[in-house]
Amino acid sequence: MYTMTVELSVLESLGINLYSNAAAVLSELVANAYDADAGEVNITWQPRAVLETPSDGDSESDPEKPESALQEVLVSDDGCGMTVAELNERFLTAGYKKRDHEGTLSPIWNRPFMGRKGIGKLSVFSLAQTVEVFSTTANEESNGLRIVVSDLEQAIRDQKDYHPESVDVPAAYRKRGTTLVLSDLKKKRSSLTAMALRKRLARRFDVLDTRPAAEGGFRIVVNQKPITWADRQELKRLEFIWEFGTKTIPDEYLPPDCVRFVLPSSYVDDEKGWKVTGWIGTTKKPTDLVDDKDAGSLKNIIVLARKRPIQEGIIEKLDFSRLFGNYVTGQIEADFLDLDDPDYDDIATSDRQRLIEDDERVVALQEFLRRAFVIAADQWSDARPKKEAKDTLKSYPRLQEWLDERPDWQKDAAQKMIGTIASLDFEKHEAEDRAALLRSGVLAFERVGLRQSAEDLTKLGDLTAADLLPLLGQQDAYEAGLWVDILRSRVGAIEQLRGLTNADEKEVVLQKHLFNHLWLVDPSWERATGSETMEENLRKIEEGVFATDDEGKEIFGRIDIRYATLSGRHVIVELKRYSVRTDVTVLAEQGTKYVNALSSVLSKQNRENEIAKIEVIFVLGDHPGVKGKALKSAEEYRRLVLDPINGSYQLYDELIENARNQYQDYLDASAVAKKLDGLIESLHVLDADDDAAEDAVSADEEEDRAHS
Repeated sequence: MYTMTVELSVLESLGINLYSNAAAVLSELVANAYDADAGEVNITWQPRAVLETPSDGDSESDPEKPESALQEVLVSDDGCGMTVAELNERFLTAGYKKRDHEGTLSPIWNRPFMGRKGIGKLSVFSLAQTVEVFSTTANEESNGLRIVVSDLEQAIRDQKDYHPESVDVPAAYRKRGTTLVLSDLKKKRSSLTAMALRKRLARRFDVLDTRPAAEGGFRIVVNQKPITWADRQELKRLEFIWEFGTKTIPDEYLPPDCVRFVLPSSYVDDEKGWKVTGWIGTTKKPTDLVDDKDAGSLKNIIVLARKRPIQEGIIEKLDFSRLFGNYVTGQIEADFLDLDDPDYDDIATSDRQRLIEDDERVVALQEFLRRAFVIAADQWSDARPKKEAKDTLKSYPRLQEWLDERPDWQKDAAQKMIGTIASLDFEKHEAEDRAALLRSGVLAFERVGLRQSAEDLTKLGDLTAADLLPLLGQQDAYEAGLWVDILRSRVGAIEQLRGLTNADEKEVVLQKHLFNHLWLVDPSWERATGSETMEENLRKIEEGVFATDDEGKEIFGRIDIRYATLSGRHVIVELKRYSVRTDVTVLAEQGTKYVNALSSVLSKQNRENEIAKIEVIFVLGDHPGVKGKALKSAEEYRRLVLDPINGSYQLYDELIENARNQYQDYLDASAVAKKLDGLIESLHVLDADDDAAEDAVSADEEEDRAHS
């Protein structure tokens, strides 16, 4: 007869409600198989046909898709098996302390026992309503029993002993070892795919022992396929890895370009012999740690003791706020956290996801890992920009050319700048934002380079000709770098103006932009500046120089007249309506009014010597008419009439075309500017087909690696 001994509160708190996912449940069964000296534990996790809907409301049930639900889970090992007495004493007794009764090592392979509290077997009740156990010993004694959770709960409530039903052992299970068949599964906790189960189990154990079972090896098999290093999803995503003491992970299970470091210290406490093994690593992006739903979040460092989890995540306990912490994952083995020495308490919580934090071993481990984090973070901060720069330069060959052409004293800084930009994490539009930042970075670097060269010019007295000539040669390149973005944007703006065919529309656009962007009138007027004070003085002296608005109020600066200074010249620009046709003599009369007013202002400021530098420019829709030109040509007559006021005129269409040609000529004629322009143009998002091709190659490599 079988008898199960457990209290209802224990069953609920340490069994039914303690475990929230199937991977955690099956981890307990894998640990039991390991402690039983098994060489292999097989998990069958796949849908079975449904003949009728399970009665339990929390069970998997979908009558319209009878084969879509997982109906049974089989966990079978080839361990030592159990007699009826051992089933009652060990499996059916909650709180059976294995190490107190059986010692600390397994009898055949001397494996340190993983189990300690005797409650792991209760985990199956969080996943299944019915549990069948079949066990066969080395003496070929086979025993079988069935536990129905609802019957167990009722017996406990009635304060009666619960006797699991004895069942015949199927022929398939009459071999050495133990098999558990879990059925009437709970939907929420059994919804993992087989792939997800593989990935999560692979991370929860350090038992990837490839030795034959006859030599003490141990394998976890899911759906007839052994779990290997290739199932460790976090390893596939590592960009950098730090291993404690020595390298342990085979190279073939890391990305080809993964950078490896070894942390020299692996002892948490030399005197006490507290030592860690394992590794910590970083991914290329923080999202690489959370974007695989099957694997679950990898954004933690799992701590193992005796090859199984004892704390699910320790990063948040390290009080480590540097950027490095957002990219890190890892696995630490610290067996000193689970000692058999009676002087040390059991510090693992029941679900083996947390530790008692004030224990001296936990405090020492956290301090040790914090120091290791600082070392790794410093190395990461130095190495990552260099690696990212290298990868980026492969993607943008013209950027590599630009870097190669930097003077020696600039190359390190330029490469670091590229690496810093390449290693930034963007929330959205990553490729576009990174390319834009690279373009801005190159121009900013040129700007800083120009400032550095200007400082060097103060040392001319100490420079030789050999030093001076390269310095002056740089000046042209840096100045071109400053102007490229400006020139490109202006040529684009002018092209838009050229596309306007409606005369009134063209006039409105020019009225809106011309006076704030006098480079449209003449590209050499880049640094022309206006003066609101001068315009106000002109308004006071000559009423009507500036117009009134619709309400009759004077406008502080007409929309069609602008005053500006440029290199000591005083320029008044008047914009006529595109459709207005006027005579050159009318322009001369108006211009004389402006010149007289401005001359008066300058005289009152004791600046009479600047009166000769006054100029008047009219912007027109068509050439001004001429009357009484006598024997002069129309153009010569216009020039003679406007000459007394240093006057001239430009046409809308000519203004736009001339500005466009001059800027485009600069781009075309300047070899340095054109080269830098080509570089900037190349720093855009890589072609999607190229990215797809790279992804395809990566996928092929991954498949080849998995097959190998």
